[in-house]
Amino acid sequence: MLLLVAFQVLVFNHLQIMGYGTPLIFVVLLLYMPMGTIKATVLLWGFCTGMLVDIFTNTPGVASGAMTFAALIQPTLLNLMAPRDAAEDITPTMQTMGTWNYVKYVMIIFLMHHLVYFGLECFSLYHMSDAALLMVASWGSSVLLALFLESFRNKK
Repeated sequence: MLLLVAFQVLVFNHLQIMGYGTPLIFVVLLLYMPMGTIKATVLLWGFCTGMLVDIFTNTPGVASGAMTFAALIQPTLLNLMAPRDAAEDITPTMQTMGTWNYVKYVMIIFLMHHLVYFGLECFSLYHMSDAALLMVASWGSSVLLALFLESFRNKK
């Protein structure tokens, strides 16, 4: 967790794709939570990770709120995307879930997180088009980076 937060704060927050998209990679922590994890534990990890990012990036409550929301939907989404014949304590990977189900799982978790994150960050309908462009660029770069990390993780 600390490594993800450090990379987010020190590297990815200073990286912008075409001036808009900043990958928010700390959400990966929720992706790797095993299927049988107690919901309160997932919520606590999500909130604490978001709070650490908030502390180091001076965004009071934005990351913790978005991570708590993503942690709230993660167990339900994982149950929907996991194969029916899977064990009750599988760790979500491309091998355990299948490639397409894992990609959908990653895309939906990041989409939900980014909608809440940028909704809280902008908190206005005045610059809706700019916020939407920022959210889509960040979502795309975050998903691609998460899938790259997953492929790198599986080569071990």
